[in-house]
Amino acid sequence: MLIAAALFLVGMVAGFVDAIAGGGGLLTVPALFLTGIDPHLAMGTNKAQGVFGTATSLQRFSGSSLLDRKRAKRSFVPALVGAAAGVFLLMHVKPQVLRPLVMAMLAGVAIFMIVHRAPAVPRPPRHRGFILTGAVAFILAFYDGFFGPGTGTFLIVAYAYFWGDSLDSASANAKVVNFGSNFASMVTFAALGQIRWKLALPMAAGQVVGGYLGAHATIRAGRKLVRLAVVMVSIALIARLLWDLVRS
Repeated sequence: MLIAAALFLVGMVAGFVDAIAGGGGLLTVPALFLTGIDPHLAMGTNKAQGVFGTATSLQRFSGSSLLDRKRAKRSFVPALVGAAAGVFLLMHVKPQVLRPLVMAMLAGVAIFMIVHRAPAVPRPPRHRGFILTGAVAFILAFYDGFFGPGTGTFLIVAYAYFWGDSLDSASANAKVVNFGSNFASMVTFAALGQIRWKLALPMAAGQVVGGYLGAHATIRAGRKLVRLAVVMVSIALIARLLWDLVRS
């Protein structure tokens, strides 16, 4: 009972952070490792609980003007396919070789967020074709299924850079790919028997609460909150990956 309560609290905080800037795995994955399960089970269980948070935050964003529904329709299926492919690769290849590259990319994200300045008057998103929309969704969902750290953060930057989204809108649009990626990963891990549901469900309940509150905070507080959260999450992810690299 105590473990379930602790996992609920971890899920709630992670869901709140994920809804704003991504990076909730900073909390959920270490918490799952502390229960003593092996890495593949931890990754599968993490996706199973995370899908509830992304679904809740996406539902909250869907009632706002921040979500680009046309882009959502174009990106959802590529996210499903990419994440499933990433999970299958994960079962055969160790992803640790990606750590230095991901650390460099996260440093770039932090710098982008610090120097990026949105226009004083919001502009409509840039028109981008089906190919770029699908490619961004597929590549980042594949990365999410295979390795994962910073996926939501990378999506926010991609939408701000390629489409010119405001940061709060980018955070909302990122949830479409986040949800598709988590859902496909969960189904794939479940088919491979790599989910521990008794651990996933308490965290999922926390994710629902945190995901709603985080999306609500983004809608209310806007791009300044997203900018600060993305910089902090990027720095925390770099520190975590550096620690893993040194320890291994």
